[in-house]
Amino acid sequence: MSRLKITQTKSGISEKRNQRETLRTLGLKRMHDTVVKEDRPEIRGMVQTVTHLVSVEEVE
Repeated sequence: MSRLKITQTKSGISEKRNQRETLRTLGLKRMHDTVVKEDRPEIRGMVQTVTHLVSVEEVE
């Protein structure tokens, strides 16, 4: 199964509460934090919510 490398590129301070909570749920606490998650529909949905704050790469 492929994995996603998710990096926070922008601050979530001025964003809506649900977007800040989504960043926290993904495990991103500050700018330039990176996490690797399984490529699952739940994770894709969370990334879609904060697509303007993160960059995503597929890794093997």
